Amino acid sequence: MAAPDESVVHGSKASPKDLPALDKLLRDCAPLVAEHGHTLVAGEARALLDGLRLRAVAGQLARIELDALAPTLAARVQARLAPAMRAVLNLSGTVIHTNLGRALLADAALQQVLALLGSPNNLEFDLDTGGRGDRDDLIEGLLCELTGAEAATVVNNNAAAVLLGIAALARGREAIVSRGELVEIGGAFRLPDVMAAAGATLVEVGTTNRTHPRDYEQAVSERTALIVKVHASNYAVQGFTAAVDEATLAPIAHAAGLPLMTDLGSGALVDLAKYGLPAEPLPQAMLAAGCDVVTFSGDKLLGGPQAGLIVGSREAVGRIRKSPMKRALRLSKLPFAALEATLRLYLRPERLARDLPTLRLLTRPQGQIAALAARLQPELAAAVAPRFGVEVVALQSQIGSGSLPVERLPSAGLAVTALDGRGRMLEALATALRGLPRPVIGRIHDDRLLLDLRCLEEPALLSSQLGLLKEMLA
Repeated sequence: MAAPDESVVHGSKASPKDLPALDKLLRDCAPLVAEHGHTLVAGEARALLDGLRLRAVAGQLARIELDALAPTLAARVQARLAPAMRAVLNLSGTVIHTNLGRALLADAALQQVLALLGSPNNLEFDLDTGGRGDRDDLIEGLLCELTGAEAATVVNNNAAAVLLGIAALARGREAIVSRGELVEIGGAFRLPDVMAAAGATLVEVGTTNRTHPRDYEQAVSERTALIVKVHASNYAVQGFTAAVDEATLAPIAHAAGLPLMTDLGSGALVDLAKYGLPAEPLPQAMLAAGCDVVTFSGDKLLGGPQAGLIVGSREAVGRIRKSPMKRALRLSKLPFAALEATLRLYLRPERLARDLPTLRLLTRPQGQIAALAARLQPELAAAVAPRFGVEVVALQSQIGSGSLPVERLPSAGLAVTALDGRGRMLEALATALRGLPRPVIGRIHDDRLLLDLRCLEEPALLSSQLGLLKEMLA
């Protein structure tokens, strides 16, 4: 199909008077108007004619091929209707990729969302009493069972959970945080800014690399309302360091009559070490250590939709629920449904590595991935020949999204090199891969285009597009 801005001219130069009137073009494209309606087609036709007219006035337009206007207009309409958000193949080597949608939803979550998409549901309706219900009631019991918390609530992401927790527990007063935990995550999440937005006064204790129990004890005053602990995300402090863990910090907070809140960021619900993965702090352990509030994400290691989960004591979570900000930050029905279905997978831990895509991808054996790479190597090599070479290579995958930032997973994939040695050739190939119907996302490193196959569970999604890739490169 022609691209929307593809030239529809040939021969000698044309003038604006050679262009058909808008009404005539629409009559010539009556089937297109019948299918998509007058408004959309007329708008695209007008834009097409305006662009051609400008080129004609500038003397850059050749004689119009009138028969080509209809297919060009059809291509513009299709491009206008094409979704901007598309499914891609994540061959980047980062499993939980923030820019690629983070965790993949399990089949059970997808089925639950589909079941509720076109039907009324009991989001805030109590089926037992026939009266109004609270959406938290649908998921609180499950979260408490899995974490050991007394109470739980959910909001639309973990940044919102942190913001809401601080606002509910420390607005107008002071919150103590270690200087080494004043993190910035992503493009705009800085803990000092979140503190200010929540209406709390930040009190820093310790130094960048070392904070001790006495630093917290000495910082407590009559204005103190909360002690906050933040799990390192997207970075690691190494060397001459010291930090105060939750088990040590909880007695200090409680002796002063203060709640202790900890932000875990990723928030795994199972011990990853049991699956041969690096360990990650668990909400269960933080609650057992004495934390009053624990916040964590739904779409990272937990393997669900974007959500911010808040678990903790009945008193602290109750105060958070009553905050006026809670309604503005609450989770909508579709991610709510996906989150409930995802959490229910944890009731059957023996099946988790099979049923939860995130855990399944993280635990995929390197040998299995290498075998897939060997199978795909000849097909990709044929598609990119003769300008590129392809070889099977060992790689190191990342977990991603701030989860265990320095840890790597042994993986395998395909490395593509430009045989003429020009780096721009690799950029052009990466662009062509992204231009496929199912865009393929790799990464360029050390003059090679690397395609890590850890996240490729359906090889046909790649191999079926290699013929088109060959045509594009030709």
